[in-house]
Amino acid sequence: MPRPVGARLRTCVMTLNVLPAPCQVAGRSDLLERRLRRYHQRFEDAVRALAARHPRLADLAASFPALLFALAVPRTRLDPARATACVVDGAPLAQVAALAGLPLWLRKLPPEAFVRPIPRLPDGELFRRQIANHLPRSPKLAPIWLQLVAETAELAHEPMAAWIAREYVRSPRRVQTARLRLICLWAWFSSQPVTFGHDVIERPWAPDLRIDAARSAAEDWRTMVALHADLGRLPITDMWLRPGRMAGYEFVPLDSTSAITAEAKAMRNCLRSYGYNLAHNRSRLWSVRKDGERVATLRIACRFRDPLPSLVELKGPGNVDVSRELWWAARQWLHKHDLSQIDMTQHAWETAPLDRNSWVSLWRPYWLAKRRIPDWLPMAPSREALEAL
Repeated sequence: MPRPVGARLRTCVMTLNVLPAPCQVAGRSDLLERRLRRYHQRFEDAVRALAARHPRLADLAASFPALLFALAVPRTRLDPARATACVVDGAPLAQVAALAGLPLWLRKLPPEAFVRPIPRLPDGELFRRQIANHLPRSPKLAPIWLQLVAETAELAHEPMAAWIAREYVRSPRRVQTARLRLICLWAWFSSQPVTFGHDVIERPWAPDLRIDAARSAAEDWRTMVALHADLGRLPITDMWLRPGRMAGYEFVPLDSTSAITAEAKAMRNCLRSYGYNLAHNRSRLWSVRKDGERVATLRIACRFRDPLPSLVELKGPGNVDVSRELWWAARQWLHKHDLSQIDMTQHAWETAPLDRNSWVSLWRPYWLAKRRIPDWLPMAPSREALEAL
């Protein structure tokens, strides 16, 4: 039996109310278009193709831009088919993100952040709470910010990743990606107290450090690492001269990494940086003491074209000048030796090998913890690798 005309009219009105108006459809299409254009042009076609497969996939451009990108541009060894099907089926985003290997905190990043397949990222409970406070303010900064977080987590650990996120947001220009590996290595060894690498750290990494202080401490650590790699664990056998006394002063050889480190700390000077010089037989270091106290540091080397050893540097604590009396005592002590018999043959730069035992002892804990030996930190001692850190 046909329905009354009034009932049919009410049904038509209700149907018209639930269907989107043409202007609404056009508005949603324009909004989606604007969102898709924000993805990097290199991957825009792939993202568009995925979004066109289903409205729920397209909705990810607004609700979870990172997830849409990860499904369209999956990282190596990740099959996005299952996660994509879950989106179409209306599964919760948390479930889909887990299948895609994405942390939920990525929801807050804009499409501009993704310029390469999204790597594995830290997602610990503490990290999730911290990272929410350090998201990049500008879409232009987002790609570098994301890459720094990913690389730092891989090279060091989650606390370091949260730290670099904060420091980059605070001052993008001061975070130099060229030294990221060095800072990460130093930070990692700072948390490994039973390692050789930790033993040579003077100032360990801490979350409250700013980027400049961290870079300075990491450079100091690299200097110590280079000293040990240059000299090894055995003392220098040929110090050119003999220990002795003159005019109340005692001349003590600085013939090992421990002796050089102790002198540098006590005298507040840069002796730790002389490993490369010593390894190439370019100079020798001595501590000058009086009544058992350190009063000066002496460097013996060739001066200009003179083939015989000379007093090149003689400095007090903090590199202050010393007295004429001390210079005279040092010269008298030097000339007690038969200088013509001293072999001061210099090795060509870059020819002195690094100590293999020290090199392997330094890096073995890191290799084992990361379950790999990276190309930039090889098993064979390498000056090039050390300088590139």
